[in-house]
Amino acid sequence: MSAPQQKPVVTEREARQVAEAAREQDWRKPSFAKELFLGRFRLDLIHPHPMPPDEDARRGEEFLARLRDFCESKVDGALVEREARIPDEVIAGLKELGALGMKIDTKYGGLGLTQVYYNKALALAGSACPAIGVLLSAHQSIGVPQPLKMFGTQEQKETFLPRCARTDISAFLLTEPDVGSDPARLATSAVPDGDEYVLDGVKLWTTNGVVADLLVVMARVPKSEGHKGGITAFVVESDSPGITVENRNAFMGLRGIENGVTRFHQVRVPAANRIGPEGAGLKIALTTLNTGRLSLPASCVAAGKWCLKIAREWSAAREQWGKPIADHEAVGAKISFIAATTFALEAVLDLSSQMADEDRNDIRIEGALAKLFSSEMAWLMADELVQIRGGRGFETAASLAARGERAVPAEQVLRDLRINRIFEGSTEIMHLLIAREAVDAHLSVAGDLIDPEKSLSDKAKAGAQAGAFYAKWLPKLVAGQGQLPYSYNEFKREVDLSVHLRYVERTARKLARSTFYAMSRWQGRMETKQGFLGRIVDIGAELFAMSAACVRAELLRTTEDHGREAYQLADAFCRQSRIRVEELFGRLWTNTDDLDRKVVKGVMSGTYAWLEEGIVDPSGEGPWIADAAPGPSEKENVHRPIR
Repeated sequence: MSAPQQKPVVTEREARQVAEAAREQDWRKPSFAKELFLGRFRLDLIHPHPMPPDEDARRGEEFLARLRDFCESKVDGALVEREARIPDEVIAGLKELGALGMKIDTKYGGLGLTQVYYNKALALAGSACPAIGVLLSAHQSIGVPQPLKMFGTQEQKETFLPRCARTDISAFLLTEPDVGSDPARLATSAVPDGDEYVLDGVKLWTTNGVVADLLVVMARVPKSEGHKGGITAFVVESDSPGITVENRNAFMGLRGIENGVTRFHQVRVPAANRIGPEGAGLKIALTTLNTGRLSLPASCVAAGKWCLKIAREWSAAREQWGKPIADHEAVGAKISFIAATTFALEAVLDLSSQMADEDRNDIRIEGALAKLFSSEMAWLMADELVQIRGGRGFETAASLAARGERAVPAEQVLRDLRINRIFEGSTEIMHLLIAREAVDAHLSVAGDLIDPEKSLSDKAKAGAQAGAFYAKWLPKLVAGQGQLPYSYNEFKREVDLSVHLRYVERTARKLARSTFYAMSRWQGRMETKQGFLGRIVDIGAELFAMSAACVRAELLRTTEDHGREAYQLADAFCRQSRIRVEELFGRLWTNTDDLDRKVVKGVMSGTYAWLEEGIVDPSGEGPWIADAAPGPSEKENVHRPIR
């Protein structure tokens, strides 16, 4: 039977310890991005650009052709936006097509696509209807298939994967009304009872949860005799007694997604449905997200391509002051930004995906950087498109069509993309996550020096280790290939990309030196300097994108018909990126971080409350956070499986 649920009381330090314990601790494989943050530009890890095997490419292209035909003939994105629901017959068609099993091995009835082609498929489907891209991604990237693929038993795979490949939609349930990026406070419980667990709790923002047949649920197992306890992952049948989908949530964008609130009241789950051991749930979730996060950059790339298409067509048709608006420098700069950034985002996505397929490199930082950079840049591209379109960018597609103009959903794309800066780790959380991985080498040798709980003997030992490490590492940050005028000359064509790779090499060393200076200055307080850490990560993201863009340009030069144009786009992106990097470096040490903290204290203490006078607050009544106390549901079950 279930125990009374109490909300965990967790200190800041305890929360950090839970997050740290869930990290993958070892680096068994090389990582291009990790080396970059350490000041080592390992171009050999990404160049020549890895390529998929011919058979994988053939199968991937064949599926893309079928998917394109389906999207063009069966999907009406405007209808989904208008009715806020993907028609059941469209979902049934996706099932028949095999789209639910794109990442599932063929021996379990799936298509067995590579990460590269899975992402291409998500981009294609998402361009037709963003809600479909989310449905497929949530099902396969973080839903039941991926955790089982990596951590499931053979019996679990044989039981659930064939269902996920063809008929059953899955969802991932971690977030709670009062628990977001701080899982240490997770309150949903899973109490052992014989060969079962009894689940009680409430989950929020369960993408696919309204229509799901299978759920991956994260719940806290209490420690007891014979049970290690801790946050644990389970596969749960969505029609189990005691499960109620209490609400289908509505959002500013992605109106067709089936996202809800799910309550568990004394739900019995067989112990055989537990994924991995007790206490491994967060590690499973984070490991799954290492590659699962690449689905969001896929949607961003698709959005960038569409923004470029519309910007090109509209800017040629619209004239102002006697010439097309594209010929005006202010508009032309926006078009250049969209084109160059779209090229770079696709370069980052394809490189990271191919590295994931080859499994030669550790891509936990690359995947996170891809998600962070793509979500931020796609939002900017969509915003620029709305600006280029002017009043028509602010007008809905339906309104445009009603008065006889082309139904261009620019404002919808802006709304749909906004969530990507929050989904699967907000930008702020991604900054901290990547920063932690980026300084892992430093903490491995010097962490005890800045840990207030360590003894003097531990600190002395750490000091000796740190001295040996930095004696070897710091001198290597002084000079490198980036200072030699003929380095990376294989990237020198009519357009010279070698200058950008030399810049990346020099700047990676500067970035590493800046990180070391900061650690020396702030020591244990470094983790509180979130503004500084965010800028460090953003610089690393730009350097990664520049590297990927150059490598992709060289790949296209040798394998495609667009090599010259690819070099031009890569050059434009790198020059735009370098300006952003220099600005970020300037803000590392010259910023308003300290003043901002003082202002925040004033705001929160009410010192500036007078500034809020003179308005009417249109917000409704009710608590800021809904009550999530366990117990039976008092609401109608809006769960609607699609058969």
